[in-house]
Amino acid sequence: MEGESMATISSRSADGTHKTINTLLKQDNLPVPAIIEQAPGIRIFGKRLRSFLFSTDIATICYTNADAILAVYPYTPHPAIISAICRVANQPVFAGVGGGKTQGIRSTYLALSAEAEGASGVVVNTPMPNENVTRIAQMIDAPIIGTVVSEYELYDRHKAGVDIFNIAGGKRTPQLVKRISKKFPDIPIIATGGKTDDSIAQALDAGADAISWSPPTTGELFRVYMDKYRADQREAFIDEHDGLTLNQYEEQVKAQ
Repeated sequence: MEGESMATISSRSADGTHKTINTLLKQDNLPVPAIIEQAPGIRIFGKRLRSFLFSTDIATICYTNADAILAVYPYTPHPAIISAICRVANQPVFAGVGGGKTQGIRSTYLALSAEAEGASGVVVNTPMPNENVTRIAQMIDAPIIGTVVSEYELYDRHKAGVDIFNIAGGKRTPQLVKRISKKFPDIPIIATGGKTDDSIAQALDAGADAISWSPPTTGELFRVYMDKYRADQREAFIDEHDGLTLNQYEEQVKAQ
């Protein structure tokens, strides 16, 4: 029909609760696990955030439906990386600015740079000294997420200026979340959700307000597509050669 976009797809969600708009090219996006929608969420600058994508992969960030991006990686933070992620992301970005390798005045400048690039907040890792956290809190007008791996650092971290706890306790994450939510009932908690709906449910039941989710790698995603492409090619060959497999066709050609 004239004036109508043929690439747009309108539909209703599987549970019938809402209507959706998508396009043919973007329908194969990377959704976070649906169970995360059960999280109460953390309202930051007026937006309720339930899912935090733990990734710095630009393509993954571009095609995810996560509410926010947790841009933390195991190298020293770099302003160019923070800038690139902030330009690509459609969601609020929380940028890592230091921890074990990067501390001191560099972390403070990185935090200022992240805010200038449009990041909604910054993330500090466990090894960062509390005096560094306090300096960052004095310099930026944005929340500080503090990654926590044990219960021993909670009071000093909060006193230093951490606004949100990001619990990364491995298998002990649900126990840590439960303890922290009782000790600090007014501090928002993000928890690593693991790989399964069951592990995410455990974190939510323990009191997590939001979930940090690690997406599949590009290699893992490509493996699914490549397996499908191989199967499609085999089926196409059989259809085009009167039901013969490649081996059968080669035998037929050989016999001629």
